[in-house]
Amino acid sequence: MIEEKKVLTRHVGVAGMGKIDNYKNVGGYKALEIALTKDPDELVDEVKKSFLRGRGGAGFPTGFKWAFLPKEKNKPYYLICNADEGEPGTFKDRQIMEHDPHLLVEGMIIAGYALRADLGFIYIRGEFKWIADILEKAIADAKEANLLGKNIGGSGYDFDIIVMRGAGAYVCGEETALIESIEGKPGCPRMKPPFPANVGLYDCPTIVNNVETLAALPYIMEHGAEEYKKMGAFQAAGTKLYGISGHVKKPGVYEYPLGTNLRELIEQAAGGVKDGKKLKAVIPGGLSAPVVKGDEIDFDLDFDACLKAGTMLGSGGVIVMDEDTSIPEVAMTQINFFVHESCGQCTPCREGLGKIQQIMKNMLTGKGKVGDLETILKLTRTISGTTLCPLGDAGAKAIEAMINKFRHEFESLVN
Repeated sequence: MIEEKKVLTRHVGVAGMGKIDNYKNVGGYKALEIALTKDPDELVDEVKKSFLRGRGGAGFPTGFKWAFLPKEKNKPYYLICNADEGEPGTFKDRQIMEHDPHLLVEGMIIAGYALRADLGFIYIRGEFKWIADILEKAIADAKEANLLGKNIGGSGYDFDIIVMRGAGAYVCGEETALIESIEGKPGCPRMKPPFPANVGLYDCPTIVNNVETLAALPYIMEHGAEEYKKMGAFQAAGTKLYGISGHVKKPGVYEYPLGTNLRELIEQAAGGVKDGKKLKAVIPGGLSAPVVKGDEIDFDLDFDACLKAGTMLGSGGVIVMDEDTSIPEVAMTQINFFVHESCGQCTPCREGLGKIQQIMKNMLTGKGKVGDLETILKLTRTISGTTLCPLGDAGAKAIEAMINKFRHEFESLVN
């Protein structure tokens, strides 16, 4: 029997945790006090040792990402918290921001100090207005307590946080598109390199981290990297928030060690498939992740194991589908989303996904013809690896996986 390990969600459901005094009464900001007594480079090393990997989807080692900042500081450094959370099937970051806002604020201050950042931004999706208000209040309270602003805690370090609301563009979850949006431009991804660590916000060195990533820092600072590594998988330590939705008895957000088995998570945490039906398919990491069949779910949910299983951990949004689910209809929903959310900047994504959408629509309305599936698969292979950002890749690979795994359902639509 797997056991839930509540580190980031320990205050979810606890009343009053938005108030700074209540947060401090349960040990809040103690980790910041510890961090401010150390040299920033020590903190970067500690995060490296912890094996904390980014929880936004890519899983890049956080400490190593931080180390990409230029050693010589000739410009302001910026820290951005990516709180856009636009991936369908994903609803984890909001749990932290809504129920434990000071955990995120504390994590950002620790990260800012470690990076010698001058200013921090929380870029939050526009639909989360009430959560943005909660964060604004937490930031104001932290300033009043001398935990933000000038000379934080008498350390000589100056740092502030600004909350910025997005306008609903999924592509702004990509870090360079997010940066463009903060600068007041259309949210279109930049060509890389250069990477944000060298040329980011306002052409200054910038680090972008996910909410869940930053919220893990207080635990690491207070308990140490070695203790953090006791949870999770090898070189992918800590806990992970898994958002389970779809045809399960108990949908919700569950916090388990990174690397928890997918079958155990579905059956034990979420209670299994509801109404006594059979499991047909699972998308393990939000709509962008390739689907796996119901009999292929005996693998661990960590970044490397998911890749070996032919899918991605992504955001940890586990979408469960029962035996009555039409995979072509799921594919249609998926391609509609990615076509709608494409910024249109690069041809493979703009034209390729649009062509797939057109063919899929014909197939689902009785107008499919022989050769349609091969055309779609040729398009997915053409799109993959040729786009400015991962959006086109994600849309293409997800459709490709659905066809390869459930080809008979698509063939039944072709005359």
